[in-house]
Amino acid sequence: MEFVKKAVLLSGGIDSICLTYGIKPSIAYTVDYGQIVAEREIFVSKYICKTLNIEHKVIKVNCKNLGSGDLVNQQSLNLSPSTEWWPYRNQLIITLSLMQAIKDNVSELHLASVKSDSFHTDGTDQFYQLINKLSSYQEGNIKVLCETINFYSHELAEKYKVPLNLLTLAHSCHKSNIACGTCSGCLKQQRVRYELNIE
Repeated sequence: MEFVKKAVLLSGGIDSICLTYGIKPSIAYTVDYGQIVAEREIFVSKYICKTLNIEHKVIKVNCKNLGSGDLVNQQSLNLSPSTEWWPYRNQLIITLSLMQAIKDNVSELHLASVKSDSFHTDGTDQFYQLINKLSSYQEGNIKVLCETINFYSHELAEKYKVPLNLLTLAHSCHKSNIACGTCSGCLKQQRVRYELNIE
């Protein structure tokens, strides 16, 4: 039986923590693409990987001048579906991760998007099917998988039985390395904590 080397995109948010805990990949990638919350995302992701004994790599490519909205503390573009929207962000971080993954002999790159992300075009099942088709077509034949797309965040935590001490580390803020408590990422985290009865 051929060994399938799995990698996961780990941002340090609730969804990617749940996926990482659930599938226990060989390696996790955290991408610093110029977002203002990168420092905390990397800190949390490193801790998660150390706890789970998973190799962790940080990919740094500063694309801040191409960003928009909360993640770069700028005005959103007129066509933005939300204040944290960054043009082609998921496509960007997937591509950067695939560039590292091919060097690491990875067979599958796993991402955590959930039902509530579907108001973004790049948070839909169709987007992940299309990018998987594109990635699989190219050299390396790396599959891009998003097995979390039909779940809500609290359902992921329950499905994978993620320990509370890991869930409470999650950093979902879009505006600061210290959670602001008011952005959509912070509000989502508060909602998930409520749904899971986390004090």
